[in-house]
Amino acid sequence: MYQFYKPNIVRTALNLWPPFWGAGIKIVHISDDFRQVEVRLKLRWWNKNANRTQYGGSIFSLTDPIYALMLMGILGKEYYVWDKQADINFLKPGNSELRAQFIISDDCIRWIKQQTAAGDKCFPEFVVNVVNNKDDVVAKVKRVLYVRKKPQYRTDSEVMTDEKEESVA
Repeated sequence: MYQFYKPNIVRTALNLWPPFWGAGIKIVHISDDFRQVEVRLKLRWWNKNANRTQYGGSIFSLTDPIYALMLMGILGKEYYVWDKQADINFLKPGNSELRAQFIISDDCIRWIKQQTAAGDKCFPEFVVNVVNNKDDVVAKVKRVLYVRKKPQYRTDSEVMTDEKEESVA
């Protein structure tokens, strides 16, 4: 899988993915190192709510797999990366096309690698602002991820400790 996990392939696949395509979500850009992603959500008749503004579920979906997919591209095949928890705070109605910029810093990557070096789980938190055409923040979304080295990439002592813990439980 990871031989095909390239920014342009991921962008194209996501833009063809029915949940994104149907909601009007488009990946505009993924940087070559997966550290920056820009996403937009068009306002269309089929994703408006009863108030004729952006449907909240579409706004939330705009942020759904992005940080996990970014970390998968950055960390590679040695790590499990999953979405664990999410929270959205709607601040204003979405009356226009919406955009979000996702950024993962070098410091964050170093911290994740440091936390997971011994095979431990890590739960990095990210906050992304969803903005309208006037750059007003429409929603703030907090995402918590689960990151852990896969057993085959941990040292033998880490795997043995992990297996002992699981057999005792």
